[in-house]
Amino acid sequence: MRIVFFGSSVFSVPSLKKISGSVAAVVTKRARPKGRGYQIDDNEVKKAALELNLPLIEIDSFKDEAARSIAVHRPDLFVVISFGLIVPKWALDIPSIGPVNIHPSLLPLYRGPSPMQWALLNGDRETGISFIRMNEKMDEGDVIFQERTEIREDDDYTGLSRRLAARSADILSGIVDRLEREPVIKGEAQDHSRATYSRIVTKEMGKIDWSSSAREIGCRIRAFVEWPAAYTFLDGKRLKIYHSVVDETSPYDQSPGTITAVTRSGLEVATGKGLLTITDLQLENKKRMKAYDFSRGYRDLRGNLLN
Repeated sequence: MRIVFFGSSVFSVPSLKKISGSVAAVVTKRARPKGRGYQIDDNEVKKAALELNLPLIEIDSFKDEAARSIAVHRPDLFVVISFGLIVPKWALDIPSIGPVNIHPSLLPLYRGPSPMQWALLNGDRETGISFIRMNEKMDEGDVIFQERTEIREDDDYTGLSRRLAARSADILSGIVDRLEREPVIKGEAQDHSRATYSRIVTKEMGKIDWSSSAREIGCRIRAFVEWPAAYTFLDGKRLKIYHSVVDETSPYDQSPGTITAVTRSGLEVATGKGLLTITDLQLENKKRMKAYDFSRGYRDLRGNLLN
């Protein structure tokens, strides 16, 4: 079995490592300069490919000349996971067995680039992993395998992503073994009438509306913990919130956004429904820290309004 592997994020790495013995080449998005110094920081897939001594193809798009070299590796199978580019039909037709995509949702739910963030943001109790036979449309291929998993109360994007990435790698190993014995990808058509879509996450989505319920705000914090981070403003400075505890039952009489108490657990804040205790935060131009430690260096926090 000769596999060409497509991936560009850390979510892809466990799967790449799991099947590396069968990988003929790795295709990844070319890194772009970023930051004040315009430094180029290689993505995790490129780093893993170099560590594994696998041939590497870096592209900006499938119009790049480098993309044409994929066929040289005579692949039996494409494996595409968290790649970040739409693979065109001419490329999908290259592998003799076909192309398989791994998507961290229960397709047809949450098609698109940010399925885990949107499942968390919406407060879903379960999600899953879908393996599909790819076509030229986004996440619309026939499902060849699907597995459900619980979203735990303490799951944030980081934890959920790691868990699904590890599980995807385990399942992929079995899929590859199956295709070596029976090189035919059979699947079940998705019910397109049930499709939902996950929009790309923007920085503005992290802004907290304190008139929302504590549970809704807690979901936003969990969904955007890595980027852009849920945020509010304290005395005109951006305050990022990385972890919180939701209490939907405690009574209070302050306006939403008011810091009602400072305890060793953190900062208790009134919301549209319930209290939210901020436990982990970072004030603009400061380091990330526990909320209680932050409160010891910031006078008279109780009664302040977050907005």
